[in-house]
Amino acid sequence: MSEKTIFSKIIRREIPADIVYEDDNCLAFRDIQPQAPTHILIIPKEVVAGVQHATPDHGPLLGHLLLKASQIAAEQGLAAAGYRLVINAGDDGGQTVAHLHVHLLGGRPMQWPPG
Repeated sequence: MSEKTIFSKIIRREIPADIVYEDDNCLAFRDIQPQAPTHILIIPKEVVAGVQHATPDHGPLLGHLLLKASQIAAEQGLAAAGYRLVINAGDDGGQTVAHLHVHLLGGRPMQWPPG
């Protein structure tokens, strides 16, 4: 995968973002086209084109992303009422950026089915 996705540019600070969390493995920032009152993207700093490209070696990274999503949800005041985590995979799954990312959505009741 190319290191030239919008997310890679955000990681390198070539594009500004409203960052809410960062550590050595991931970065979380507010989506510029939010689909809920709280819409945060959690992305790995390691380039993985999508969850469909993850290997068993990515297991610790995938777990880290989900644990951080839960932590960020709590910090954003979403834990009590609930929230949704979404990972899109491929074109038919709605993935528009070829860089693995977890959507954290909250602040309103979610509908089902989602799409």
